[in-house]
Amino acid sequence: MIQTDAALNPGNSGGALADGEGRVVGINTAVAGVGLGLAVPINTTTRSIVGALMSDGRVRRAYLGIAGDTRPLPPRLAAILGRQRGVEVVQVAEDSPADRAGLRPEDLIVEVDGASVSAVDDLQRLMAGDAIGRPVTTRLLRQGRELTVEVVPDELVA
Repeated sequence: MIQTDAALNPGNSGGALADGEGRVVGINTAVAGVGLGLAVPINTTTRSIVGALMSDGRVRRAYLGIAGDTRPLPPRLAAILGRQRGVEVVQVAEDSPADRAGLRPEDLIVEVDGASVSAVDDLQRLMAGDAIGRPVTTRLLRQGRELTVEVVPDELVA
């Protein structure tokens, strides 16, 4: 969040926050107190979201169909990958993309489409709209063995 002293009033959420040179640097979201407001910073992700809202009226997200949690990697794999954690599959939703691809509880996901997965947030960030309907290569550890599985994410429908 960006803290600003720009005058924000109830009802102006969604307005642009500009810097001294007129560049949009954030989107106003909340009044945090008298003379204090908060804005979401503009970055690549924010631009993508705003673009999707303008063109499609919504943001599309991919869905694997797992519940997961961040877990430590076994020392051998941690040394090979150069990181300490991955995402353990805790539960697989029936007839979900993960279920159809054969993911199982206790699988430890370490990579999706060549991108490292060290925490649940990493996996969520990779489930952007462009992954919908496209096979994604998922590298995981299952019972001490490394496996590569192709998963075709569905669109998350709220």
